[in-house]
Amino acid sequence: MSKGSETITPETPTFPTRYWHKLEDGRVQCDLCPRYCKLRDGQRGLCFVRANRSDEIVLTSYGRSSGFCIDPIEKKPLNHFLPGTPVLSFGTAGCNLACKFCQNWDMSKSREMDTLMDQASPEKIARVAREMGCRSVAYTYNDPVIFMEYAIDIARACRAQGIKSVAVTAGYICDEPRREFFSYMDAANVDLKAFSDEFYLKLCGGQLDPVLETLKYLRHETDVWTEITTLLIPGENDSESELEAMSRWVVDNLGADTPWHFSAFHPDWKMMDHPPTPPVTLSRAREIAMSAGLHHVYTGNVHDERGGSTYCHRCGKRLIGRDWYVLTEWNLTADGRCCDCNSPCVGVFEKHPGEWGAKRLPINMELHP
Repeated sequence: MSKGSETITPETPTFPTRYWHKLEDGRVQCDLCPRYCKLRDGQRGLCFVRANRSDEIVLTSYGRSSGFCIDPIEKKPLNHFLPGTPVLSFGTAGCNLACKFCQNWDMSKSREMDTLMDQASPEKIARVAREMGCRSVAYTYNDPVIFMEYAIDIARACRAQGIKSVAVTAGYICDEPRREFFSYMDAANVDLKAFSDEFYLKLCGGQLDPVLETLKYLRHETDVWTEITTLLIPGENDSESELEAMSRWVVDNLGADTPWHFSAFHPDWKMMDHPPTPPVTLSRAREIAMSAGLHHVYTGNVHDERGGSTYCHRCGKRLIGRDWYVLTEWNLTADGRCCDCNSPCVGVFEKHPGEWGAKRLPINMELHP
């Protein structure tokens, strides 16, 4: 539980938030996520971007970003949501978890608001996404739940322009804000970092159960298209027993059609002493998950055309071939069925795939008045 030791200054720009309440001892408790940071006036929460100003929790990063970039949607990763299309991606600063292995630590662990140099209103972001031919906007790089007011306003503006919204999140959020936040999202990739409280506590400073609750909520109470990612760290969350238990939980609670991405760890942030994930570990995890009954399991951060492609779960036909982020085959009908056996493939598909490929295009918002 954070004591919020860092402070905000009178000059810090802020935006009002809803999920908090006052305590009898004079502090204010943030009720956005299961950390429940209890803050005195001027203190920041662990996420760094939510703070107590004049006995109210405010957001300090509204309207500011660490940068914008057009990516392939497969990089989020989402393999069953508008394949081949470009997505305008951005993040802010801070995070409500403290993962020692964070691979976006320069943004998610930032304590320097000066890194948020790109300013853009929600309406401008939606307009630029449309002008650049993006089918969606992704709230990513750091967890969007901590800047949910900004993300929700952008999502509203995007809907007015016919642009979808994608949340790339660890799912560490309380029930009431969870319901509001995801009511504006069209797709989500949720990090299921491991399947033990020990891992979450020791390496993330959090708990497992709130993440599982988010996944069940998305699957059973929303229409948000949801995929899962697990970063496999050698010696930490890659044992056969843990992968089997996690796979059984996904099948039993989310269903066999839930896409799952196993991605490769590389030494970073505070875990430089661990080796990179061998490709064979990802392939083994994929086999374990598929043996448990999952239909669409992928390998990531490695060159593996088989592990990155989508197959018909009934006849085995390669439906969507992928070489990294480039689509090499498309064998789906206009209504998303296998061209050979006519079995449906789960996902959000259009009549034709996008042609964005593997391009990564940084966007300077100042050039888009």
